[in-house]
Amino acid sequence: MKLDTKGIIGQSSTLNELFKVLVKVAPTDSTVLVAGESGTGKELIVRALHANSVRADKPFVPINCGAIPKDLLESELFGHEKGAFTSAVRSRPGRFELANGGTIFLDEIGEMDLLLQVKILRVLQEKEIERVGGTEIRKVDVRIVAATNRDLEREVAAGRFREDLFYRLNVIPLSLPPLRERGGDILLLAEHFLEHFLEHFCKKKNRPLLRLSSDVKKALNAYHWAGNVRELENFMERISILCDDDVVQLKDLPQKLLNEVGDVSLLSMPQPLEPVCEVVKEQKVSHNEERNFFKAVFSEEKSEFSWATVDDLKKLGIGLKEFLEISEERLLNEALTMADGVKNQAAEILGIKRTTLIEKLKKKTNESI
Repeated sequence: MKLDTKGIIGQSSTLNELFKVLVKVAPTDSTVLVAGESGTGKELIVRALHANSVRADKPFVPINCGAIPKDLLESELFGHEKGAFTSAVRSRPGRFELANGGTIFLDEIGEMDLLLQVKILRVLQEKEIERVGGTEIRKVDVRIVAATNRDLEREVAAGRFREDLFYRLNVIPLSLPPLRERGGDILLLAEHFLEHFLEHFCKKKNRPLLRLSSDVKKALNAYHWAGNVRELENFMERISILCDDDVVQLKDLPQKLLNEVGDVSLLSMPQPLEPVCEVVKEQKVSHNEERNFFKAVFSEEKSEFSWATVDDLKKLGIGLKEFLEISEERLLNEALTMADGVKNQAAEILGIKRTTLIEKLKKKTNESI
């Protein structure tokens, strides 16, 4: 199965492992509980889960349980009948009814009070709801996915979260790693955000795409990123607006960040990540076999280059199409490594337009994962 990652950026081993679980879980109707710090991208993961499920063409309905006042949350979830309360001038379906046939995403479920938790438990057990102020039992067919930035087991022990609901939700636990544990993904995301903000800020200043100096890359990679991906995105937006040069230097970084990372000269340069093209792709050739194959076909020493033969393809059990895809992917990754991740330079190395390179990378992300 090929996984539609819904634009999730990253090649780290921790994200790789998460994708492996996701590809197994997505086709099922099992309840999923996503845990992770604020800003790690829990909703993106849940959207990917829905997009790869049999419910993909049905509604995806998110609701942030921590952002809605407690006295309104029940009505938002289950709907209400006319006259149920002062402002209920007409009947209204809730999120569960709107999500019928699809997926409902209960974000920050750890913020929900105990009385409402009982009603969520009923939906999980009986697949039915009652609107506020109503008596009619309504059947709903929804997949429930919940997320939290709390330690729910600790909340259960403290009496703030129902133990039976926790076990009902925690059928498939997914733990989303904080950005600081995703290694080189920090720089991948930083450069992605710089490209995203190119249209908004750089072109207005008649300036090319911002590049990160080596020292800045070291500093970004060493920083703790307590706010995770959301903090990094906001940070890169600020840099895109305030930086006056074409290359971001240490002087452009806030003192808070510099104080935390210390002497940049003592930091090592982050190593490029291996691509995650093999994460969930069905294939006849293992990753190690593929690497050995290319060592033979494309020798490290360029003078010893030799063409692949039909016999080589037969031995590996792959066809021409897969061979060409693997060849292209290897060259794209090599060019990006040589260009230190700068797509303009990588495109020049390959002799193609930058837009062509970006299209190829997007295609690889969508098809390979």
